[in-house]
Amino acid sequence: MTDPSPIQLAARVLAGLARVGGTLATAESLTGGQLAAAVTAVPGASAVYLGGVVSYATSVKTSVLRVPNALVAAYGVISPECALAMAQGVAALTGASYAVATTGVAGPDRQEGRPAGTVHVALLTPTGHRLLALHLGGDRAGVQESTCREALAALGGLLAERPAP
Repeated sequence: MTDPSPIQLAARVLAGLARVGGTLATAESLTGGQLAAAVTAVPGASAVYLGGVVSYATSVKTSVLRVPNALVAAYGVISPECALAMAQGVAALTGASYAVATTGVAGPDRQEGRPAGTVHVALLTPTGHRLLALHLGGDRAGVQESTCREALAALGGLLAERPAP
């Protein structure tokens, strides 16, 4: 049996969000909009998906998502701290109750001294957050797809644990 595709995982996430009355926003760096594309490929996504920001450049992270410059200076953009700040920024920008942020190194080159496949995902919920530190193999496209898959699977798992209101 093959792993579910990002679109299949997104469908589960959207169903879970609808069940709990939540809304979703995304903040992406290394995935370059692929997470938003997976979510919006699901019919009816507009019922819960508010939008997202592709913040590939550090300047977009700091100016649009309001990731503090001091945080970037202290931890870099390839960090759990940056991922969480990105998620918080997109939630504040859109008013979403849930947010997912991705940052990392898709490759092939190192960034901030970190090797390709180093990824941080932040999941922001109404009751807190969860951070994922991933070390993924494969080429650039594989790292990006695996990041989307891991982020959506983790959010789907959190939603499955949450009782409906």
